[in-house]
Amino acid sequence: MATAVVARPVARPQARARDEEVLVWPDLVFIEFIAALVFTITLFFLSVVVNAPLLDQANADVTPNPSKAPWYLLNLQELLLHMNAAMAGIIIPTVWLIIMGAFPYFDRDTEGQGAWFNTEGAVKITIVAGAIGFFGTWLLILWDSGKIAFFLNDWFGITGGDTFRFLENVRSMQSQLPWPEWSKSITYLPFNLRLLDGTGSGGPTTFQHLDFPGWLVEQAIPIAVLVGLPTLMIYGMWRAGWVMNRRDALLALFSGFVAAYGVLTLTGTAFRGQGQELVFPWELKVSEGIPGQEPGH
Repeated sequence: MATAVVARPVARPQARARDEEVLVWPDLVFIEFIAALVFTITLFFLSVVVNAPLLDQANADVTPNPSKAPWYLLNLQELLLHMNAAMAGIIIPTVWLIIMGAFPYFDRDTEGQGAWFNTEGAVKITIVAGAIGFFGTWLLILWDSGKIAFFLNDWFGITGGDTFRFLENVRSMQSQLPWPEWSKSITYLPFNLRLLDGTGSGGPTTFQHLDFPGWLVEQAIPIAVLVGLPTLMIYGMWRAGWVMNRRDALLALFSGFVAAYGVLTLTGTAFRGQGQELVFPWELKVSEGIPGQEPGH
């Protein structure tokens, strides 16, 4: 018995309606042209208003003061002033990149995926978390730079003498508190472990001893702030009924991060003067350093 085989046409997706199409010209190119024109005019205006500190030809033997990283790394350079160098330059950026890469695996809900402010209260969460990240980062920078203590003492006449001197900034906790000598050299292991110091002298390295005040200031307190404050913010929003699901929590976390990232970049760009001191932008001055010597940070 013969079987008839009827060829069926391959189903093709329906063509999009004309009003849904966006053409490269003039829709995209015209907008890009206008944006480039506005950017160029703004750049010319800034070049007239702001007197850029143009220096002499670069000299490898003379380091300018302040010496700054490229603008996209100034946020990390700002972190270097407040914590351990390895944490600020390697550990924290790596951990945060891993956390951001895990966002899609933490929020597996596909409903409303890719839509901005799709959940209830998303706009409110973004504004509040951004404000907390913005003002919170500024307050931490001012406190660690000793500016808050300066304002309280010189502007308002509030002074605690030497009683609260250790609260002027993070470093004051290490230098002003009466730490016992044994706390500055705590042995990691209960038995004797000798490690070569790598200099060829054959002596034991200081790595096997923990400087507890230094560890507290450079690592413990910064980690507690970086982990504790965002956790406290999300917990407070959850208690207030704003954060209802994982997407809301990620939105709050990322909004606070963007604000803090912007503050760190802005501070390193416009508010760090000679010796990386915190100054107003109009007080910024760039001078030549000592030949062959790196300026302090």
